[in-house]
Amino acid sequence: MTSDSLSDAAQKLGRTQPAVSAAIRGLEDQLGLRLFQREGRKLVPVPEARYLLIEAQAILAQIAQVRQTMQSLVDGNTGRLVLAAMPGPVAMLFPRFVASQVTGNTDLKISILARTSTQIAELARAQNIDFGFADAPVDESAGRLYSADLISGLCFVAVPKDHRLAQKSSLSLNDLSGQAMGTLPANHAHCRDLANLFEQQGLEFCPKVESQTFLAILQFVAAGQCCSVLDPLTVVHIDESGALAEEVIILPLKEPIYYHYALYAPRYRPMSLLADKLRHAWVQTALDLMSARGAKPEFQLSDMSLDSTS
Repeated sequence: MTSDSLSDAAQKLGRTQPAVSAAIRGLEDQLGLRLFQREGRKLVPVPEARYLLIEAQAILAQIAQVRQTMQSLVDGNTGRLVLAAMPGPVAMLFPRFVASQVTGNTDLKISILARTSTQIAELARAQNIDFGFADAPVDESAGRLYSADLISGLCFVAVPKDHRLAQKSSLSLNDLSGQAMGTLPANHAHCRDLANLFEQQGLEFCPKVESQTFLAILQFVAAGQCCSVLDPLTVVHIDESGALAEEVIILPLKEPIYYHYALYAPRYRPMSLLADKLRHAWVQTALDLMSARGAKPEFQLSDMSLDSTS
């Protein structure tokens, strides 16, 4: 299919021309159709042969990927890492961590994908990443093709520096009743939980600005247009980057409201020694960062992680 003649194909394959001809006849007999038509000395592929070539190339590419993945099990310092993180951590904290961990691994190729939490779960389900960090899954019954270890930490409140609430040492939901709020999308678990808590206490929940990331919402907080209940790693990002530190005041919440993350790992994709080391190190790093901010983090292995460990 990719050669000018049978003799050219035979030379590329390191076989004799009669052997190549016999292989083609054997394949045609097995498939029950002709793959080539003779035009003089040339063999012209029929449409079915072109389809077979495309499928065969895809299969060979998959085999090459499996071979590469298996090799990465043997050598934890070479190969390729495919990691994913949701907006927020992927802006600074997660890539900074990865960079600090792979120093000296000159033969290592790294892909860090910025994806939504739903997309990261799908990548793990499809066995297409080594691991990913995102929001905790709402329904783990959606598939047993990945594990999702949970990391949780206390939320904080971001208020404009000139807001009357900025003078307090801590805030309650009652303080935020009727205040314009910046929130994640309405269907996000964090936003739903907040709305339910306000309703349970008979308080007024007033979403004004909605975005997929708290980093975007913080621009509106800095402009004095809303307050926001933030996840702890966004607060760490503010502290360590210095972004908006002069325009936004971060205060603790009196009510213990937890934000839930998950570390996604494919169930059937073999994990290299380096990827496994990085996964465990990121858990400890995230816990340490949140502990230093007073977020009282908690870690919980998924049932699948326990099964795979045993």
